[in-house]
Amino acid sequence: MENYKPTTDDGKTAGIISYFTLIGWLIAYFALYINNKTPLASYQMRQTLLFHLVSILISWVAGFLIGIAFVTSGIFIGASILWIIRLGLLIIWIIGLLGAINGERKPMPLIGEPAQNMFSGI
Repeated sequence: MENYKPTTDDGKTAGIISYFTLIGWLIAYFALYINNKTPLASYQMRQTLLFHLVSILISWVAGFLIGIAFVTSGIFIGASILWIIRLGLLIIWIIGLLGAINGERKPMPLIGEPAQNMFSGI
């Protein structure tokens, strides 16, 4: 039989999975994080929780604003606003995900530092 060496997870897996939707965050939290709380996982979990909540809020607000823009000036302005917002969120998400993949405690732009203070219990 080969020598088996158990691997240690530094929280990188939970951090990466938490970036993929709010459901991914819940899976990472309950399946990987609760029994293996590490500083890296805690850092990433706090960031992604705030990111997902802000994304949902922005989607609702953007939907409302697009509705108003459609009524007042046409669909193209509303669609342009939505694409700019989505592009900004995608860029922030990619920066955070790359940090998680590299195992870094690198804050996401605009969201990283406030998340560490807001969700310090995680």
